[in-house]
Amino acid sequence: MAIYVRPFVTSIAHVEGCPQRHCGPACARETNGWEYHIKLVLPTGAFFEERKKSPVNGKANTQRYAEERAAHAIRESVAPQPEAKKEVPTVAGFEEQFMTFSRTNNKPSTVSAKEGMLRVHLLPFFGKMKLDAIGPAEVERYKALKLDEEQGRKTINNHLTALRKLLNLAVEWEVLDRAPRVRGFRLKHQFVSEDEYLTFEESDRFVRAAAPEWRPFLVVALKTGLRVGELLALKWQDLDLVAGHLIVRRTLWRDQEGSPKGGQNRKVPLSDEALATLKAHRHLRGPYVFCLPSGARLSHSMVKDVVPDTCRRAGLGKRLTTHGLRHSFASHLVMRGASLKAVQELLGHESIEMTLRYSHLTPDVKREAVRLLDRTEKLGDIQETEGGQKETPGRNRGLDGAGKGI
Repeated sequence: MAIYVRPFVTSIAHVEGCPQRHCGPACARETNGWEYHIKLVLPTGAFFEERKKSPVNGKANTQRYAEERAAHAIRESVAPQPEAKKEVPTVAGFEEQFMTFSRTNNKPSTVSAKEGMLRVHLLPFFGKMKLDAIGPAEVERYKALKLDEEQGRKTINNHLTALRKLLNLAVEWEVLDRAPRVRGFRLKHQFVSEDEYLTFEESDRFVRAAAPEWRPFLVVALKTGLRVGELLALKWQDLDLVAGHLIVRRTLWRDQEGSPKGGQNRKVPLSDEALATLKAHRHLRGPYVFCLPSGARLSHSMVKDVVPDTCRRAGLGKRLTTHGLRHSFASHLVMRGASLKAVQELLGHESIEMTLRYSHLTPDVKREAVRLLDRTEKLGDIQETEGGQKETPGRNRGLDGAGKGI
C-alpha cells in the first residue's frame, strides 16, 4: 500500500522551454491545501486507487485522513454485499406453483375446489397484486365485496383459507418474507336442524318404505354414517362380517377413487341391523358392496334420487339427500348419549368443531352430573369421625368385632 501526501496545485507558471509534462522547480506553482494519493491491492486481489484534494487542513491531518480512507476501502472489499431485493410475484404469477403443490398433495376434489375459487373469486380481485402488497385492508375489502355479491360468510371463509394457504406456501418456498394475517369471519356453530335428519320414528318408516333393491344401501348409510362417496367405493374386502366392522379406505369423486376425506382410514363398528343387512346382501357380482347387476360400480348420479324418492314413499314431509342419512346417524348417536368425541371419530371429522353441530341434541348430562352432589353417603363411603380421622363405617365395625374376639 502506498499513500502520498503533497500540496494541491491549482496552477503552474511554466518557464520558457519547459516541457510542461514534467516541470522542474523553476516553474512557479500556486497551491491551495493538500491532496492525497492512495494506491493499494485489496484482499480480494482488486487494485484500488484514489487521488483527491483533502477535505481537511494540514499535511498530518491529510495523512491520517488518507489512511482512514484506505482502511475503509479494505473493510468494504471484504464486507458481505447486501442481497439483491428479490422480485415478489403477483398472486396470478404464483398461482401455477400453488396449484402444482395442490395437485401433488391434495385430493382431486380439493384441487378442483381451489381451482374454482381462484378462477372465479380470488384472481379477479387479488390477481394483479403482488404477494407482499396484500394486507388486512385488502382482505377486508374482499370480504365486503363478496358480501355485496350475497356470498355466504362460510363460503367467503373458504376463499380466504385458500388465499392463506397460497401465501404460507410462498413463505415456505422463500418467495415471500412473511405472510400477512388473513382473518375470516367468526362464525357461530350452525346446528343441524330437525329438517336435516330423520327422527327414530321417521327412520323406521323410511326403511320400511325403501325399495327392496335399495334397502341394503339405505340401511348401511343410516347405520354407519358413511359419506356418499365412501358408500359407493366400499368393497367387500373392507368388511369384516365376523368381527362386525368395516374400514373406510377410499371415496369416490367424479369417477375417481381416492383416500377418504382427511386422508385417514377409519374403522366403523357395525350395528346388529347393519351387520344382518350386509350378510343378507352378500353377492358375488364384483368387488363393490353396492353395484349394478353387472358388478359395475354405482355413480353419484345413480343414487342422488334414492333418498328423496324413499322419503316420498314413506309419506315424510322431509326431502333429505343421502347426506341427510349421515346427519341422522350422528343425531341418533348423540340423542342416545354417545360422546361427541366418539361421534367425531365415527364420522371421520378432522376437528371436533364439525361435530359440535349435533351438540344441542345431547341429553342433559350437565344436570345429571350436578345431581351427583345430592346423593347421600352410603355404607362403605368414607366419612370423617369426631377425632378428625377418616374411616369407612362398614370396614371399621368389622375390625371392632375382630378386636373383641382377640
